[in-house]
Amino acid sequence: MTILFTICGRAGSKGFKNKNIKEMNGIPLVYYTLAAIKGYADRHREDDVLTALNTDSKELKDIVKAQKAVSGIEYVRRKEELARDAVPKVDVIRDTYLAVRRNAAVDVVVDLDITSPLRTVADVERAVEELLKKPEYDLVYSVVEARRSPYFNMVEQSDDGFFHTVCEGNLTTRQQAPKCYELNASIYVYRPEFLKKNINKAITGYRAGISLMRDYLALDIDSEQDFVMMEMLHRYYLDKEGDIKELYEAAGALQTPELMFEMNG
Repeated sequence: MTILFTICGRAGSKGFKNKNIKEMNGIPLVYYTLAAIKGYADRHREDDVLTALNTDSKELKDIVKAQKAVSGIEYVRRKEELARDAVPKVDVIRDTYLAVRRNAAVDVVVDLDITSPLRTVADVERAVEELLKKPEYDLVYSVVEARRSPYFNMVEQSDDGFFHTVCEGNLTTRQQAPKCYELNASIYVYRPEFLKKNINKAITGYRAGISLMRDYLALDIDSEQDFVMMEMLHRYYLDKEGDIKELYEAAGALQTPELMFEMNG
């Protein structure tokens, strides 16, 4: 089986400037993603694992090129029309796949978000397995159990001007509400046949499955405050979770002395 891992990171970022080239506890954020890919490849030596970086950031490209363990990375230039704020990420993933597909037949496409340093190799494995065991799925995305419910304690303003629960139900306890999940934007696994289609609506509108991750991984890094909170959580879980520490050490092993000197001043 051939698996293509995509890493998508544009230059800048309106919500949090240059977030894709930040360090998390002394290691470039993107190295946590590269370490997860390398960990997957090491565990699944029977698979052909490809990696592609789609970016318009010279800094991010240089950081990825400087690492010393993940070889054979293909670089796809981010097209200007795909670097705008309102562009769905799936369009970038599809463009990456189509660029790489010219040279390789791909069975599964896995996108790993750069800003997910608490994602583990096992998380990636579960998401891939979920797609492979359900042929009816077009894609699988990672989720966490929702802390709020649109049936019980999430409200929106209705046409009458008052605020009501997003989904009607007249429930009196959260336990009565249907199970809900939050997308945590960490892992997306696609069938190549789906990426070849005209994707004209949100990916949640297609035949999707979910892969459950631990709920403390739900924090998105969209601001400086998010980053500070994630870094604190990361330090805490390094002492509590063996798989988090293992990935941290694997990410650190990707650094060259030259890069460490440049990034640390």
